[in-house]
Amino acid sequence: MTRPDAHLPGRLGNPDLTIATDPRLDPRVLATLEGGLGELAQAPPVGPDAPLADILAFIAEFEAEGAAMDEGYADLPPVEGVIRRTEVIEGVDGNAITLHIVQPAERQGPVPGIVHTHGGGMCFFSAEEAPYVRWRDELAATGLVVVGVDFRNAAGKMGVHPFPASLNDCASGTRWTYRNREALGVSHLVVSGESGGGNLSLATALKALREGWIGEIAGVYACCPYIAGEYHPPLPELVSWRENGGYMMNEVMGKVTSRAYDPGGENARNPLAWPYHATRDDLVGLPPHVVSVNELDPLRDEGLIYARKLMAAGVPTMSRTVNGTAHGGDTVTPQVQPEAYYATIRDVHGFARAL
Repeated sequence: MTRPDAHLPGRLGNPDLTIATDPRLDPRVLATLEGGLGELAQAPPVGPDAPLADILAFIAEFEAEGAAMDEGYADLPPVEGVIRRTEVIEGVDGNAITLHIVQPAERQGPVPGIVHTHGGGMCFFSAEEAPYVRWRDELAATGLVVVGVDFRNAAGKMGVHPFPASLNDCASGTRWTYRNREALGVSHLVVSGESGGGNLSLATALKALREGWIGEIAGVYACCPYIAGEYHPPLPELVSWRENGGYMMNEVMGKVTSRAYDPGGENARNPLAWPYHATRDDLVGLPPHVVSVNELDPLRDEGLIYARKLMAAGVPTMSRTVNGTAHGGDTVTPQVQPEAYYATIRDVHGFARAL
């Protein structure tokens, strides 16, 4: 007998679907899943109520195993026409922050700047991972200046630095870039990141608005943002968790990383930690935004709902859904889904140029 809801997408219509069997997925991704990335969908060996030390140990192990995501990038041709350097600055907490600066080798006059905040759930990975190095290079090759912030994570190889450490570092990197815009040849700034970095790009703008320096940010471009913080169970309005749950991410993993980011849970509804919970008053006065999400991502709806909140607050906002892709598929897999990858590169570039 046919299910009455069989016409619905994903696991809403067939709860037995996996990302590998969902007909919406670009079939080129299947080889990637078979290569090990499908393990991301598995529940972690620790739960959200486990001792914090066990959660931190798991994240450190997960981060070390996640180095496999660099595989495949060595086979890509190098990005030509860019100049790379690093700068070490002092953050507001007195800590050292490495900025990875990539500039186009040839340009005439000032160009837009991108402050990039990398993914990893604010808990793991660094700006030096191959996908993020490539992303900065590709953006710079379009004629932008890109500054990647190697912010402190809540766990992993960079030490244990829960909220607001990563946000403070991203704000420090943004403000340094703005102060040095003339030397960098930057006309105006866009803050942009994916996943956990999508959270940090949105939160940096909220922090700037709250503290009175929002004029230093011309726009925000957030990809697949991880911004709700409440995943076990997910908030009921986040239908994409029921539709795509277990597709490259599961709710226990979402909650485990949110616990590491805010161990005591005091910031569960703080928009600087979890922008999804921003009120209209928190949003009024923000610069233009783009919120880009992935069709087969459990996080999809929190990004789309945040975009609607921005619109309701009078913020010029564009939202887009990249079909056929799972979480971050258009930002980290140029060797698998190049059309989606370069379409998003072009969209970030076009947004920055239009401001």
